[in-house]
Amino acid sequence: MMSLAPGSVSYAELAGRRAFVTGAAAGIGRAIARALARQGVKVAVGDINLDAARRTATELGGGGIAIEVDVRHRESVNSAFARVLEGLGGCELLIANAGVSTMNPALELTDEEWDFNFAVNTRGVFLTNQITARHFVATGKGCIVNTASLAAKVGAPLLAHYSASKFAVLGWTQALARELAGKGIRVNAVCPGFVTTSMQSREVQWEASLRGITPEHVIADYVAQTPLGRLEQPEDVADVVVFLCSDQARFMTGQGINVTGGVYTT
Repeated sequence: MMSLAPGSVSYAELAGRRAFVTGAAAGIGRAIARALARQGVKVAVGDINLDAARRTATELGGGGIAIEVDVRHRESVNSAFARVLEGLGGCELLIANAGVSTMNPALELTDEEWDFNFAVNTRGVFLTNQITARHFVATGKGCIVNTASLAAKVGAPLLAHYSASKFAVLGWTQALARELAGKGIRVNAVCPGFVTTSMQSREVQWEASLRGITPEHVIADYVAQTPLGRLEQPEDVADVVVFLCSDQARFMTGQGINVTGGVYTT
């Protein structure tokens, strides 16, 4: 178990729970896995990159295991979740975080770009949620948090396909939450803003090229749009996810929580 950082909030009820976090080898997913582990949660680090997942699992200490999963394919998710149950002895928490992006003007998007974003961002959430929720219903307990995006609340230029895939995540989250509420299973989503990750680094380069400006200009634009005046860190998202998993959020379901530094407030 990782120790709590100074000043961190403790959710004692989370200790001993088991979580499956997808896209957890790096970025926001890695921060979520680390934040849950600090609360005493045993974490299955799911990722398409098994070597990277193993590195993250090692960081978590004895409570972490690495699971290879391609969230685009039902057989992969089924197999991965079976390994989660075997490796952790059960599962009470799902963080469906795996996501991708590409960038292009809407009129220049290819079928391949559209399909790729929807396969990972939307179908991946559907498959992981459905397969895990069936287990939660059978055991009578469970909590799901899906990673959506600021782009799920307001359409993002050059990311129309990504926005569409993330809007779908919010619609699914709301509908599934209403279906499972009577069974005591909560389903929420987080909507991060401009988060400093390897994905953002790629997007900065793409946007700079497409807009004919420098990467530094793109980053300055992101900061200027953020009322709190800085780029978001993965830990800013992770702390909200941990809260949503905790009993402190016991009366929250079907929500898309903005974690954007004030970029969008509705």
